[in-house]
Amino acid sequence: MELTWVSIAASLFMGLGAAFLFIFAVKRGWFRDIEDAKYQVFWSDREGSMDSTREAVDGSQSEKK
Repeated sequence: MELTWVSIAASLFMGLGAAFLFIFAVKRGWFRDIEDAKYQVFWSDREGSMDSTREAVDGSQSEKK
């Protein structure tokens, strides 16, 4: 029975910790403009696929840095 109470207390502390972390993140603005990261990844993937398509079409190789 002791182990049950320990696990209940641990889960409550983890839940409260997650709630406080969420509130802290919202107040610090970490969730502001989260769409920007999506578009950065999308356009960087898109540019990479366009380079490989260009190589396949004209047979030239792009310069890799």
